[in-house]
Amino acid sequence: MPKPVLDAVAVTATDMARAIEFYEILGFDFAGGFLSEDHVEPVRGPGEPRLMIDSAESMERLTGEGPRPPNHSAFALLCDRPAEVDALAAKIAEVGFTVATRPWDAFWGQRYATVVDPDGYRVDLFAPL
Repeated sequence: MPKPVLDAVAVTATDMARAIEFYEILGFDFAGGFLSEDHVEPVRGPGEPRLMIDSAESMERLTGEGPRPPNHSAFALLCDRPAEVDALAAKIAEVGFTVATRPWDAFWGQRYATVVDPDGYRVDLFAPL
């Protein structure tokens, strides 16, 4: 039996436009992706998992309870260079989003930072040193 493949990562949003703005800064392209009032997905490249953003209201209707973002990273984005980690974290802060962990050279050999989307989902940014 073949192993299941990671196909999608999902987060929720109380303000879809603000969530799209955040994820566009991180390089996601929503133009040409799937866009509806309650669910959006940016364009994805070959072999990339989907990022799915659902409205908090629609997820509450589906599950019977409001979403609760984690207090740790929901997923991580691999950057090409350490300078890209720094630049993305700086842009996130410049636009008014939260940088939970400022870029640093982690002891495991990566430039590492954690940013927070408008609803509290944490996204790690990292690149090999």
